[in-house]
Amino acid sequence: MNRPYRSALSILMTALVLVALPLAGCASGGATDEAAGETEHGSTTTASPTTSGGEGMATIYLAGGCFWGVEKYMAEVRGVAGTEVGYANGDTDSPTYRDVTTGETGYTETVRVDYDPEVAPLPFLLELFYSAIDPTSVDRQGNDVGTQYRTGIYYTDPADGPIVEHSLAELQEQHDEPIAVEAAPLTAYTTAEEYHQDYLEKNPGGYCHIGGELFENAAEATPDPSHFADDETDAPE
Repeated sequence: MNRPYRSALSILMTALVLVALPLAGCASGGATDEAAGETEHGSTTTASPTTSGGEGMATIYLAGGCFWGVEKYMAEVRGVAGTEVGYANGDTDSPTYRDVTTGETGYTETVRVDYDPEVAPLPFLLELFYSAIDPTSVDRQGNDVGTQYRTGIYYTDPADGPIVEHSLAELQEQHDEPIAVEAAPLTAYTTAEEYHQDYLEKNPGGYCHIGGELFENAAEATPDPSHFADDETDAPE
């Protein structure tokens, strides 16, 4: 007598779980604390001790919400030699994923991007980055909410500062609302646990706030001559 009722209830509970998972954003993914590799993460650093691809490569750190999708998106770009997810510009030493999800460490989920500036110059990479985020959203991208999901561009080469500022100024001209993308030197960075590295490659059906068509656009994108201009930051005020 109760079997049909239990069957319907089971279906309802399953549906609720499937709906709830993406709403939890990066913090879901079906990961337990053990699976997240709490004991396997890097220590805090403010430099890029090695750059994937070797001499002639450059590095930029991009925060755009859940780092699973941002890493896959940037890795699709021709000229990107390597990517790594981590936590940037917070106030504590060697934070873990669990620490960062509290929103109390000051860190933001970030993707380190090592790239060849002769193939993918920084202004070009930044324009692609803007296409994958809502640059006016404060502490939120997609379903992910909190200071750990704020958007930001962090650099270790002082020469990149003016390029970033110029790029953001151009972006602001395209929006009526204030741009909420943070721009600053990298002051702290910790490599995320191995579980999070290349997450969407390991879990193709995993949560991602970036639409699939954007991955295709990133793979097909090519810079135009203006992206290589030496006087990129010399535009008149």
